Parts: sequence; structure tokens; C-alpha cells
Amino acid sequence: MGSPPHDRERAGVVRIDQYRERASAAAPAVAISAQHITQRFQGRNQQHSVLALDDLSLEVHQGEFLCLLGPSGCGKSTLLNIIGGMASPTAGEVRIGERAIVGPAPRDIAFVFQESTLLPWYTVLENFKVAAEFQNNAVGWEERARTTLRSVGMEGFAEHYPNQLSTGMRQRINLARGLFLDTPILLMDEPFAALDEQTRMVLGEDLSVLLARTGKTIVFVTHSLAEAVFLADRIVVMTARPGRIKAITLNPEPHPRSPDFMMTPRFGELRNELFTLLRDEIRHTVAEMREARDRYAEPRNDA
Repeated sequence: MGSPPHDRERAGVVRIDQYRERASAAAPAVAISAQHITQRFQGRNQQHSVLALDDLSLEVHQGEFLCLLGPSGCGKSTLLNIIGGMASPTAGEVRIGERAIVGPAPRDIAFVFQESTLLPWYTVLENFKVAAEFQNNAVGWEERARTTLRSVGMEGFAEHYPNQLSTGMRQRINLARGLFLDTPILLMDEPFAALDEQTRMVLGEDLSVLLARTGKTIVFVTHSLAEAVFLADRIVVMTARPGRIKAITLNPEPHPRSPDFMMTPRFGELRNELFTLLRDEIRHTVAEMREARDRYAEPRNDA
């Protein structure tokens, strides 16, 4: 049974049509505009093609932390790659400001991925140099790198190699490198997924502090309800494949956010509302996976 209207409003959940009305009235500055994005992956024939995203439109405001949340396979990472110019949509367009994105834009957009992308044959500091050279922004790189490492408590490991660091330490450095590139937009694809819960919480706190300090626009993919509520200003809930926007959740809690926020009634309300929105989508995804398994399973030989 759904929450009464006043409970839903207090939790900050609005349907997509309601959100568009409010956003239009507020006229916020737009950093990223994705309009009518469709992505279809071709198979051996039309029967085997996969519609990953279906006519999805989304705007991300300047200085906003936006989370993409949805069941596995709904197109979250695909949408992130399209926004970052790493993939081209079958239909639709992404704009950063007034400029259409038709390929990678390293001066505007930085990525932080789930897996460490540090080059193992370089030290931490040398990895930062490589990133600065790729961005064609190597002037003063070392001072900027050490300052950014200091902001995540990793300056003392600048001369270490990645294989000398724990998974959590490498992810801190990946985060620092994304900030070091000094792009207005940071795209993060489940960057804390491989970490234990305690480390995820600490890095989430760090990210909230850094957002308040830098004012970057962040788009963050996650499967974690708690992580989305703790970090995001808005949470975009996506449907099962093909990915569409089911609802948008607003979270007005200011950054930086304290761990005490997780103990408040508002945090629980938002998390519960997200679970309610996602439950049917997850069931749909699981049912499709079972059907596919049964369809392609080899026939049993009872002879």
C-alpha cells in the first residue's frame, strides 16, 4: 500500500511529470541535457537486438549531485557512458551547456570507475601526470596533484605503486584523480561497489565534503539505496530494461552531510520510498533473467 500524499511529499518523491513542472518554474542552470536518448544494441539479427534505453530525457543542474538508481541491466552505465561521450546513442542528443557531445570531452568531464584505472607501472604521482598530459593541462600538475591527494588523506602515498595499496586506498586515489582534473563535471560508475561497508561510508562522507567544497556537477551510478540517499540531491529511479525514468526523488539535505543524517526519520523515509519504487522493477528483471535462462538452457536427455 502506498504512502499517503502528505507522507510522499515529506519524503521528497515526485513523479517525473510533476518534477518537470517544478523544474520549469524554478528555471535552474543546466549543466547536462540529455534529450530523447535511445540506445539499441544490435545482435545477430533484429530478434537478438537489445533496447537498453528508450526515449529517456534528463537534465542535470550545475553543482548538483544526481544519482542513477535502478535494477541491474536497466541502462544506468550505458546512460553514463553516453553522457560522457564514451558511447553514441542510437537516437537523441547530449549537450554540455550549448555544446553537443559527440565524443570524449576531457576538459569538461572526468570519470571515476568501479575498478581502479591506475596504471600499475607508474607511481600514484606519475599516474596524475599522465592524466594531466592526456587533458593537455600539465602546467603546475604536481602541486595540484599533491593538494588533491591531501584532500583525501593520501598525500603520504604519492610515491607508492598501485599494487602497494589496498582497494580502499586505490579508490580514494581514483576519486582524487577525478577531482584533480578540475573538470566541471564528474561521472562516477559505482566507484565504491567493491569496498566494504565501513570504507564506503567513509568515502561517502569524503565525497559529500568535497562536493560542498568544489561545487562540481556529479552523476553517480549506484545499486545502494542508502548510498543514494546519503549522497544525492536528486535520485533518478529507472525502470527495468528498457530504461526509462520512473520517478525522481528530491533530497534537500545540505552538503556536507554528517553520518548522523542516516539516523534521521527523513533518511528512513527516503530509503523506504526508493525500495517501494524499485521493488516491482527488480521483480520484473529477475523474472526476465529466469525466462532467458530457461529459454537458452540445453534440453535435458532423460534417455
